[in-house]
Amino acid sequence: MNFQEQIKQGIPSELPEAKPYPAGANRAPKRKDILSADEKQLAIRNALRYFPKAWHKELAVEFARELKDFGRIYMYRFKPNYELKARSISDYPAKCEQAAAIMLMIDNNLDPAVAQHPEELITYGGNGAVFQNWAQYLLAMKYLSEMEEDQTLHMYSGHPMGLFPSSKDAPRVVVTNGMMIPNYSQPDDWEKFNALGVTQYGQMTAGSFMYIGPQGIVHGTTITVMNAFRKVLEKGESPKGKIFLTAGLGGMSGAQPKAGNIANCITVCAEVNPKAAIKRHEQGWVDELVDNMPDLVARVKKAQAGEEVVSIAFIGNVVDVWESFLEEDIFIHLGSDQTSLHNPWSGGYYPVDISYEESNRLIREEPEVFKEKVQATLKRHADAVNKHTAKGTYFFDYGNAFLLESSRAGGDVMAANGIDFKYPSYVQDILGPMCFDYGFGPFRWVCTSGRPEDLDKTDAIAAKVLEEIMAESPEEIQQQMQDNITWINDAKQNKLVVGSQARILYADAEGRMKIAKAFNDAIERGEIGPVVLGRDHHDVSGTDSPFRETSNIYDGSRFTADMAIHNVIGDSFRGATWVSIHNGGGVGWGEVINGGFGMLLDGSSDAERRLKSMLLFDVNNGIARRSWARNEEANFAIKREMERTPKLKVTLANNVDDELLNGLSL
Repeated sequence: MNFQEQIKQGIPSELPEAKPYPAGANRAPKRKDILSADEKQLAIRNALRYFPKAWHKELAVEFARELKDFGRIYMYRFKPNYELKARSISDYPAKCEQAAAIMLMIDNNLDPAVAQHPEELITYGGNGAVFQNWAQYLLAMKYLSEMEEDQTLHMYSGHPMGLFPSSKDAPRVVVTNGMMIPNYSQPDDWEKFNALGVTQYGQMTAGSFMYIGPQGIVHGTTITVMNAFRKVLEKGESPKGKIFLTAGLGGMSGAQPKAGNIANCITVCAEVNPKAAIKRHEQGWVDELVDNMPDLVARVKKAQAGEEVVSIAFIGNVVDVWESFLEEDIFIHLGSDQTSLHNPWSGGYYPVDISYEESNRLIREEPEVFKEKVQATLKRHADAVNKHTAKGTYFFDYGNAFLLESSRAGGDVMAANGIDFKYPSYVQDILGPMCFDYGFGPFRWVCTSGRPEDLDKTDAIAAKVLEEIMAESPEEIQQQMQDNITWINDAKQNKLVVGSQARILYADAEGRMKIAKAFNDAIERGEIGPVVLGRDHHDVSGTDSPFRETSNIYDGSRFTADMAIHNVIGDSFRGATWVSIHNGGGVGWGEVINGGFGMLLDGSSDAERRLKSMLLFDVNNGIARRSWARNEEANFAIKREMERTPKLKVTLANNVDDELLNGLSL
């Protein structure tokens, strides 16, 4: 059977042969053994329902072994034999071009060059899954191949519930991941219900088919690091020779060394998994590999002396780096962490002073011991950071729950009031007031033809649009405009593409709408093929996350999730091709609700109508909420948008004098 025939087949008509797991694959860690004997039977019963009864006897034994060996039933036997990668949109068997675009995006998220643990359908973050098992992949692709323009595929945490009649203007796919009853949203609940095969962790862009490899976070990290240096350096002082110390080279964190290079500093990024560090080096995301502390210290001192721009991956624990740099009197200008601390007990963060292999054994066999060692390491990590910040280091939480988990471990990270953290989230200090409040956030696109020349043309179109907008922009957003013009002009030479021909930049509603219209016009003229629009959920409106995306909301509403829910509902009836809403994400299960979308531009007048309606709402929903929280920058932005868009009418907040409140008897 050829590629198209295999997709249209779905679950095969004959039971395929069992296959061995590939040697040397970057396997997901074994998950916690949390199910009772009865629940394990239920998990196998749940898995077998995808297959004919005649296969059950053989598969039951195999699935029981998978559950024992891996803590999950991945159904590896059913992984397709064709190469998983984003093909040209025309290669996919589909009755509807929108469905073909979604198939392309799914395959891109499972491409081994893109995905962190592709055998387990995990794209990034240690547990950010596209599907729970390979049967779900096969069924979803079959449904998409059959979909017509008046049908919608509903996805329940990776499970394709089915095609339902809808309308041409409805989303083609609606995705939910991990949407739990609130009292069942603790970390162990994910372990249990994921093992049962009834929910999954979609991360942010994994379970919504919009991950584009490390490029997505490279841009956000670049903007963050550039602005962090602007906060700590004298005006005009160069970041060259200055150190940015961080950790994590896993599913998406090839971003940090690449961003450091673009920001012109020395980046030291520690990674305990040698395979992950070597992979990022081979892919060109990090310049150099070092596997011992004396060599690292010598190399960093040389780079400082020569004011180099270089990225160094240290194969080892970042706590050792913080402590050694203190002993060696190496000054760190910027410090952060990008390990998967949203998943601290299952391989998202590793303890110091024991090997990577021994840590993985503890995860499987002695999880309580592993947890104790992780928490002891977090306390030690926080202590080392505190000693560096006392010398002038600027440390920020990069939204991976480092401060949250450190506080839970008893680390010294709380402010004097005992409520707030002593270090800001990068959104609190940088991206919130400088970008999100003004409506600037991650706007991304994928050229579905797969042709690099199409990406080159879209880069040029986007740069031209931004330059035209900047010429008329107010002073308040000039810096954001210039940073993104510089980014898009340098994007090709920075070699950011992994997998699909994709690009990202930060733009506000005006920029997104004008760029999208220019793309649609170019498609209509036959200059480029169809384009998929999307964004990271980490954006102005898409995500409610009190310790990250909404950490600069101070009216008490940062723990609510109305914005994310309104965002996905509002996008769905304004023209999105697909929408998604997840529990979980970069800061952990139960800690955040986040939503995303995808939209296909095909050169039609319908696509133009949809992009104008949906993109306007997608951004301004969040600006309105931020303005209502009395954020000054958002108030400026929403008033400006209302002047441009007469039918937009937003409730504005009236400020209260502090003296009035201070004089009350409470």
